[in-house]
Amino acid sequence: MSHGGQQVRVGVDIGGTFTDIVVEVGASLHSTKVLTNYANPEQAIIDGVLQVAEIAGIGIGEIDIIIHGTTLATNALIERKGARTAFITTKGFRDVIEMRTESRFEQYDLDIVLPPPLVERSHRLVLDERIGADGSVHKAPDPAEIEALAERIVAGGYDSVAIGFIHSYLNDAHEQAMRAALLARAPGLAVSISAEVSPQMREFQRFNTVCANAYVKPLMASYLNRLVDRLREAGASCPVFMMHSGGGIISVESAAEFPVRLLESGPAGGAIFAAHIAAGHGLDQVLSYDMGGTTAKICLIEQQVPKTAKTFEVARTYRFKKGSGMPISIPVIEMVEIGAGGGSIATVDSMRQIRVGPHSAGSEPGPACYQRGGDRPTVTDADLLLGKLDAEDFAGGSIRLSSEASRQALRRDIGEKLDIDEATASFGLCEIVDENMTNAARMHAVESGKELSGFTMIAFGGAAPLHAARLCDKLGIDKLLVPPGAGVGSAIGFLRAPFGFESVRSAYLRLSRFDAERINQVLRELAEEATAFVHAGAPGIAPALECVAYMRYVGQGWEIPVAIAIRDYGPGDGDHFRRQFDEAYEGLFDRLIDGLDIEIVSWSLRASSPTPPAPAVGGVPSGRSVAGDATRQLFDAAADGFVPAAIVSRASLRPGDRVAGPAIVTERETTTIVTSGREAVMQADGCLLLSLKTA
Repeated sequence: MSHGGQQVRVGVDIGGTFTDIVVEVGASLHSTKVLTNYANPEQAIIDGVLQVAEIAGIGIGEIDIIIHGTTLATNALIERKGARTAFITTKGFRDVIEMRTESRFEQYDLDIVLPPPLVERSHRLVLDERIGADGSVHKAPDPAEIEALAERIVAGGYDSVAIGFIHSYLNDAHEQAMRAALLARAPGLAVSISAEVSPQMREFQRFNTVCANAYVKPLMASYLNRLVDRLREAGASCPVFMMHSGGGIISVESAAEFPVRLLESGPAGGAIFAAHIAAGHGLDQVLSYDMGGTTAKICLIEQQVPKTAKTFEVARTYRFKKGSGMPISIPVIEMVEIGAGGGSIATVDSMRQIRVGPHSAGSEPGPACYQRGGDRPTVTDADLLLGKLDAEDFAGGSIRLSSEASRQALRRDIGEKLDIDEATASFGLCEIVDENMTNAARMHAVESGKELSGFTMIAFGGAAPLHAARLCDKLGIDKLLVPPGAGVGSAIGFLRAPFGFESVRSAYLRLSRFDAERINQVLRELAEEATAFVHAGAPGIAPALECVAYMRYVGQGWEIPVAIAIRDYGPGDGDHFRRQFDEAYEGLFDRLIDGLDIEIVSWSLRASSPTPPAPAVGGVPSGRSVAGDATRQLFDAAADGFVPAAIVSRASLRPGDRVAGPAIVTERETTTIVTSGREAVMQADGCLLLSLKTA
């Protein structure tokens, strides 16, 4: 293990089109991209790890640790390709996951169709039991009924079972009893209980989350076991850890037990990567832009910390419509995600308008230019015809692109329908993608009360640097950073993440009836749980603890996060909580509401291992002007046509070197487009800083 006394760490990110692998040997990074293998995703990892190990000059047996993020669980939910799952709930609540919250996400659509529940009604069973809102037992279940339910589940041939009872987040005795009965009859059965997966109030979100966990649990357990076995067979005996949606690393065993925590693992790695770059450059207001082959993600990062939330939605049936997806109640790095990546397919609708996504050609069959069976026009095809990509040197030359195949696809599906040429169709396609991303970014910023003009964009992912400068122009953002390794940014982010876990729990309390001992008990239990997850991956360390209480005025429908110190509280500390809430509320809404009591609804406590700070990056003066050795015709929006653009190898640039747009900066995993109104200056840490031209 290790290489010449230097630790060897590997980050692996499975995306919808490419699987990215990064190896860090001491302070040096090496990376590669391979096409994702849908049938056997672990095979792409093995192939990629062997490739990057050869590039780095190490043996696979020298790897010390592998950190992995994947979209497999998300895809299983979106495509409804999970396990045969049963759901056991309290009598009278069988239809909660179908009735949802009864809100209409599209108010004036008379033909609105609600997303179908993850578990069909015929597979939803009930137990006559009841826990009260204070955690007391109102009705204990009949042991004979529990046994009969267990027998019915076993006879039904289910692969996985979700258990969610009313108010079990306060008292899980009945869920534990039901699970024990199931495992006594079928020890190999996958069972998930809501008190462990998501111990929070609001039964629709909690029930849906435990159903999602159960639905993907057998699939993810099988995949993770195969991955570990295949890596061991290939000669890698190192431990494997997983990135979770909250921005931390957990053990494979924890990930297999709670796979719902992996749903946003790849995007979370990207946000950690951007936050690390922001810290090095001392940037307090950053918009991270991650665009890969299938989706594009935007995340706000303030004070070098990504914005977080405790719920999010998967598989929205109406784009941008909150409430049209599958709610998942777990801690997550908050971001907006749309189906706009390099492989997103373009069509012309009945209004003769170009539409892009959310369907993607992925890696199988891929964009038309890949010549792997795909014949639909995609963003990558448009980028190729606009001169942004080199057909002979795409992905380091590992994939040869066909411009003619792209022309045929764009001519047939867009050009002939709109009576425009291929170049205009390509520009229109890219403008739609960029405008969709711009609208999503604006919406995300407005919902957070932010104005983006003062932010710096950090762009990464294989496709983001191709579109980021145009996006900045649309958003009024002056400065754009493209970090080294941008094409595999999420995988690098895995290597920057701490071992960490966020425990959540609903524990209701009004400040007018302040109960210090109950608060102290909740904090102790949360700290013990979160610390146990961290120690499973990094034994012996003393993790840092951070706590948030979700509070609101009595009568309000939603809560705001309030940072709370972790210490023993006394009877007189109710005023301390009130002051903390007042400060947070006024910061968000600029005013307080007099005369109302305040209540705490739920708690979140994060434990994380210490991580080394990002080294500070000093500014560099603009030095020599680099014109490149060749040019290529590039479509420039400001010029409204093709212009000659200098082609510059990123590897040839030194700190201070300046590249004036229009220009194309090439590297193995991505390409950065410098538009005619901008110039790029190489920074001391290898970042490209694209700014508006001063003259």
